[in-house]
Amino acid sequence: MGKKRKHSETESAAPPKKDDSAPERPKRTLLGWKDKAQDAEETKPAPGFRNKEKVLVTCSRRISFRYRHLMLNMVSLLPHCKKDSKVEAKSSKGATLNELVELKGSSSCLFFECRKHKDLYMWMVKSPSGPSVKFLVNAVHTMEELKLTGNHLKGSRPLLTFSSNFDKDVHWKLLKEMLTQVFGIPKEHRKSKPYHDHVFAFSIVDDHIWFRNYQISVPHNEADKVARGGLDKMTLVEVGPRFCLNPIKIFGGSFGGPTLYENPFYVSPNQIRALEKRNKAGKFAKKIKAKTRKKMHEISNPLEPDEFADMWKDDE
Repeated sequence: MGKKRKHSETESAAPPKKDDSAPERPKRTLLGWKDKAQDAEETKPAPGFRNKEKVLVTCSRRISFRYRHLMLNMVSLLPHCKKDSKVEAKSSKGATLNELVELKGSSSCLFFECRKHKDLYMWMVKSPSGPSVKFLVNAVHTMEELKLTGNHLKGSRPLLTFSSNFDKDVHWKLLKEMLTQVFGIPKEHRKSKPYHDHVFAFSIVDDHIWFRNYQISVPHNEADKVARGGLDKMTLVEVGPRFCLNPIKIFGGSFGGPTLYENPFYVSPNQIRALEKRNKAGKFAKKIKAKTRKKMHEISNPLEPDEFADMWKDDE
């Protein structure tokens, strides 16, 4: 009995079938017909820099309600930020926060650190290589507290304005660049809206950075429609929050490293409270000295005996 031939040998090589289907029709647009190759060329992304800035916003434990509301206001103003749970403010917080920033895929960090339930410090950090800045936050007023009339679209991109003082010294230039990168919302971010209807104003007064948020208000009547460049009809209405940043130190690394700048005019809140206590203690010491002086004066200058003091005692 002969061997069976393999199935592949029995099959004859079939000739390739011709594609008798009609060619694909070009895409029709309002301006005419568009070929597929032309469409692919137009949809190609333009080469260049793309901002992928992401900011991690977190705070320390035992933070007061007012400072927590300030942090939530900042989260609502920055759609490109990520909020995380509270972190214990210990000596090892730098390593913990660097790891958190890496896990969240962020490039910057805003860390609100509260001490003694009174003092708020804000760390602005570029991770992982630095630099980082430590601020003391003063004059805090949240949106809920101010109740201002301004209102803008949530998630819209702000215009950043800086006073001319930022171009004077090197450390102010560095702070301006860091503020631009952290508070500037990337273009075409998935959570942002492509509108510019509010302004972040950073101004330097008395070596402090003052932050304000204003809505750009324009008339909505059709007759009073503002032409492009008609800034004379636009007005600014404050939205909030308000706070003041007092720079303490600028470090070369992330949450530490070599000190690049130290503020010579900085006075810690503990020293201010100690001076106030000394002034109060000085007032108390002055009162005691006045009492002792009064007693010594009374002893050295006794009153003469009154001849009518015992006149009614004899009748009894």
